[in-house]
Amino acid sequence: MKFYYPVIVRRLSDGSYSAHFPDLKMCEASGDTMEDVLENATEAAWNWINLELQEEEPDLPPATDPVDMKLESNEEVREILVNYRMTEGWEE
Repeated sequence: MKFYYPVIVRRLSDGSYSAHFPDLKMCEASGDTMEDVLENATEAAWNWINLELQEEEPDLPPATDPVDMKLESNEEVREILVNYRMTEGWEE
C-alpha cells in the first residue's frame, strides 16, 4: 500500500528543521538538515500508519491538498510517500 501525506517543514532560527503532518495527529519529526528532517518524517509517518493499521478499526485520514495549506514565511510543504507492505501471514 502507498500513502501520500503532506508534511509542513519549518526552518528554525538555529538552522535546523522541524516537521509536522497536519493530517496525522501528533506525528512530528526534526533534523539538522532538510534531508534529515524528510527522512525522519518518512519514518514517523510509517510508524504512525503502522500503529493505526494495527487497530481493530483503523482510521486513516484523507490527505489535505497542499494548495489549501496556509504557511508561514519559514515553512514549505513536501509530500511524503510511505510504502507499507502488509505481509503478516505471508511466507516469502
